[in-house]
Amino acid sequence: MRLDVVTIFPEYLAPLNVSLVGKAAARGQLDVRIHDLRGWTHDKHNTVDDTPYGGGPGMVMKPDPWGEALDEITGSDPDAEPVIVVPTPSGRPFTQELAVELSAKPWLVFTPARYEGIDRRVIDEYASRYDVREVSIGDYVLAGGEAPVLVMVEAIARLLPGVLGNAASHQDDSFAPGPMANLLEGPVYTKPPEWRGRGIPEVLLSGHHGKIARWRRDEAFRRTTANRPDLIETADPAAYDKKDREILSILGWAPGPDGRFGRSPEVVEE
Repeated sequence: MRLDVVTIFPEYLAPLNVSLVGKAAARGQLDVRIHDLRGWTHDKHNTVDDTPYGGGPGMVMKPDPWGEALDEITGSDPDAEPVIVVPTPSGRPFTQELAVELSAKPWLVFTPARYEGIDRRVIDEYASRYDVREVSIGDYVLAGGEAPVLVMVEAIARLLPGVLGNAASHQDDSFAPGPMANLLEGPVYTKPPEWRGRGIPEVLLSGHHGKIARWRRDEAFRRTTANRPDLIETADPAAYDKKDREILSILGWAPGPDGRFGRSPEVVEE
């Protein structure tokens, strides 16, 4: 996979050289290219922003340097079409499902902005040529789009074949498609068996794979109902087996008229 990032702060992307992403790049699984947007400016101050039309606070990133940068980058391989990813608080939520989708693309171009964002004409221009995704990593505003790029690249890169040491490592992740869809991953433990007077659940020492799998799924339900009840409320109840329904009942959840689970009325009143 090829990854291009256009930014006015190339040094911010240094973490892409370390950990799993850096190792994947060193092995040739990722081709990471960081570009300084100011390299496409033509004045002595390397200006990349200007005041917004219509007034208002802040500055807007100018279309000219972005246009020249994206033309050159996307034109560097005329036989391939990139997906352009625009980090923005007003974009669609970045989810595990979207990470999986993007991990199947051969070429991603990220455009982290600063100030009040990029002149809208840039987004519209490239959306007429390529697949452009406006993506948000959460309902909050950061100083720039570089941190979201780091988040998205790590989430995407770890899904590429061969990047993780164990190919099955991401299959039980929170939000992963399959059995863990709409569930958070439960707690995990390692050696020593006792730490500061705290042991580990006996079932994990039993060697009984079926019981361990059931315990992990029950703990996933406990964590999800506590931390992200919205995931239970919106889940397809057809995905739940008899044991799932039993643990949900124990946790104070019951199916409603549409079959979807919600907090039992008596639990809500308490």
